[in-house]
Amino acid sequence: MDTIAQAIFTFTIFIIFATFHEYAHGWMANRLGDSTAKRSGRLTLNPIAHIDIFWTIILPAMILISSGGRFAFGSAKPVPVNPYWLNKPKKDMIWVGLAGPSTNIAWSLIFIILMKSGLFSPASPVYLLFFICMYINIILLVFNMIPIPPLDGSRVVEGLLPDKYAEEYSKIGRYGFLILMGLMFFGILGRLFSFVIYLIMIIFSLSLPLRGF
Repeated sequence: MDTIAQAIFTFTIFIIFATFHEYAHGWMANRLGDSTAKRSGRLTLNPIAHIDIFWTIILPAMILISSGGRFAFGSAKPVPVNPYWLNKPKKDMIWVGLAGPSTNIAWSLIFIILMKSGLFSPASPVYLLFFICMYINIILLVFNMIPIPPLDGSRVVEGLLPDKYAEEYSKIGRYGFLILMGLMFFGILGRLFSFVIYLIMIIFSLSLPLRGF
């Protein structure tokens, strides 16, 4: 599979699972009292509603090019959440923050089970597809759980901190993008992703696909 087709294929899988991720945020917020996502048309599994020109297209393309095609990360358009509409704003924002990554954990486990089932050889294209889907879900999980505002991990941290510290912590958000770019530039994100994938491969005794695109 040529580079362009590979990029389109990977992007398609990415946006599918990023859509589940964002939908889960909106679903949890709506369940806890905030219907902002629903009223904004974001409580949907239609991928088009969740695509952001910068975070979903431009940023991943920039990182893919700058890393020589070694890795990329990005995000769908964040689902709007108004904490003031939540039943218990501080506590509920933790659950809203965890909802998205939880879907990535669930999907990762599904694909791990399928790969471990013995029904598909590591040399088969189906096994490769399952591996790629697992890989993308793990990247989405790890990236979003980085505790840098406005990523999901920061919502959990803010919800656990006392109010005065949470307010100071949230101010990091104005530098969030620059911090993430710095982590990417110095290769820290790439090493983090590689370490987590390697750890999961060891824990679940997974075989690498014996064929590429």
